Amino acid sequence: MVADAGADRAGLATLTGRIAGLDGVRGIGERRSLAGGVHVIEVVPEGTGTDVAAARLVEDVRALPAPFPFQVTGDAAGLTDYQATIADRLPLAAGLVALATFVLLFLFTGSVVVPVKAIVMNVLSLGASFGALVWVFQEGHLAWLLGVEGTGALDPTVPVLTFAITFGLSMDYEVFLLSRIKEAWDETGDNDRAVALGLQRTGRIVTSAALLLVVVFAGFMAAGMLTIKQIGLGTVLAVALDATVVRMLLVPATMKLMGRWNWWAPAPLRRLHRRIGLEERVPAARPGAQALSR
Repeated sequence: MVADAGADRAGLATLTGRIAGLDGVRGIGERRSLAGGVHVIEVVPEGTGTDVAAARLVEDVRALPAPFPFQVTGDAAGLTDYQATIADRLPLAAGLVALATFVLLFLFTGSVVVPVKAIVMNVLSLGASFGALVWVFQEGHLAWLLGVEGTGALDPTVPVLTFAITFGLSMDYEVFLLSRIKEAWDETGDNDRAVALGLQRTGRIVTSAALLLVVVFAGFMAAGMLTIKQIGLGTVLAVALDATVVRMLLVPATMKLMGRWNWWAPAPLRRLHRRIGLEERVPAARPGAQALSR
């Protein structure tokens, strides 16, 4: 804590005593006086100093009344401010990503149901990945397999980077699968057959690509930096779940249950899609092409 107390020794002592009585304080270091009446007081929190208790202590100290201005700094305060900044901007960033995904998938499929389903499926795989990160690195379960211990908190950079990487990869798989399903739907008009053909046409290549990514990001877990280990585990789990549980089970199951409703859109949006939609058209075969192919 850095206080611009000047010569107000009594007020500084009172504030120090209030801080010492707060929950989560392990001890108070010796006060240091700097030039210009600035004083530095070291407050040692209980626990690791980067956990939830330390963040709560930072807020409690900042809320204390004082007759002079003071600020709380250090690792715990820096982490708390960093998390608050991310939390403030995260809804806007997630909203922009979701909106861009919805618009692009609508232009591609002409449906408002398929984009919503794709976003929900990606959120499910990301949620499972984040849960595993908390279970391993924050709570310490099986952390010894990666050569680490539970830290009580995740590096706030990890969820952001994991979200950016895995959401892009998951949407890449989703678009690849949906493109083949939409292609079969346009050809047959049979939803169940379109889903089956889409899975059949993309199964090998999506599985191979996911396996390669899992191998690459698994190497991150052998790194010496804890942040890199966390990104590696989170990405591996998200990609593996997306390529197996989501792609092979949840996507076909939901699309079969919804039937023709998969391709529903309000009439104004259907007209808009006919004007500006992204469609994959197969060029007509040239005369004599069949004979040459035979």
